[in-house]
Amino acid sequence: MDFRKIMALGKSSLVMTLPKEWLKLNNLERGDNVSVYVQSDCSLMVHPANTIVETRKEITLMINVDESGDSIIRSIIGCYLNGYSTIKVRSRNIFNVEQNLAIRSIVRSLYMRIIKSSADQADLQTLMDESMASVYSGIERMHIITASMCQDVLKSMKEWDEDLAKSVVSLEEDVDQFMYFLLRLIRSSALSPSLANQLGLDMVDCLDCQTLVHRIEHVADHTANIANSLIYLLQEKLFMPKDVFPVLVKSAEIAFDLYDRAVQSFLSTQVDKTNDIIDGQKDIERLGDDITPLPFHGEREEKNVLCHICIIRDSIKRVSEYAADIAELTIDRSYKVRGSNLTKTLDHS
Repeated sequence: MDFRKIMALGKSSLVMTLPKEWLKLNNLERGDNVSVYVQSDCSLMVHPANTIVETRKEITLMINVDESGDSIIRSIIGCYLNGYSTIKVRSRNIFNVEQNLAIRSIVRSLYMRIIKSSADQADLQTLMDESMASVYSGIERMHIITASMCQDVLKSMKEWDEDLAKSVVSLEEDVDQFMYFLLRLIRSSALSPSLANQLGLDMVDCLDCQTLVHRIEHVADHTANIANSLIYLLQEKLFMPKDVFPVLVKSAEIAFDLYDRAVQSFLSTQVDKTNDIIDGQKDIERLGDDITPLPFHGEREEKNVLCHICIIRDSIKRVSEYAADIAELTIDRSYKVRGSNLTKTLDHS
């Protein structure tokens, strides 16, 4: 650690010298401009330019002849989330059909494109500029899609609409796309203070936003699970018992409302309704208990119906749990200390 003394310059100005080694590393000379950022902890960050210089990272992935498509997908996602702008995928022989399909399917889920391709190589490149993005607006757009999935699957439950249920499943890929991009942006912000400062984030924000993004994605997953169960029941012409179906619909209405209010509270930093959201879980649990002792006689059709009732019931319960998690996250953030202000008064009325 290097200590610098603050010195007087004239009657009212104070100055501090910059380390000579740092000037050499950044090719700075007398008269050059630097950018100075005030961090959330009141420290200063000095950047050697008026704008953040984008560094495009590149990595090469070597793929074994017998490597599975799932393994390739996981590797590409790992590179993408860690900020690589160009991912060069190389085969030790040639890509088989499964590997080719895996590469092209994951590119559709990420903000990437294939800029070069042959039998044994594929170059993937990102399409987004992180410095021009916004984490909070991205979260809001991700939530809008997920909330629309919730409302559409609820409508498909009430009307037994197979086409609407299928459209819900198709939207899950859009949510995943937002998730991967936001996680990449958050991880890049955690590693780059200058990017974090430009995006208005600190380390606590990165942790909270990462948790929120995962919770929204989980809600979308369980909503798609409900839609898939409805599609199966409709295609097989199987129907739920009359005393069970209304309970599931009522539970879904409550859970989806809790989720929407939880995210809105997080984005608006309003904590006055968060306890109601958390307590709303009890209603879901009570309704879930009402349909647990289902009549069952061991016939194949009843087994299938029972299985999908349990999937729908458990998915609804999970949505309410994620809503409570988001509400608790909002409460935790309300006590966050900002800058040098160590005294805080909070009114929950």
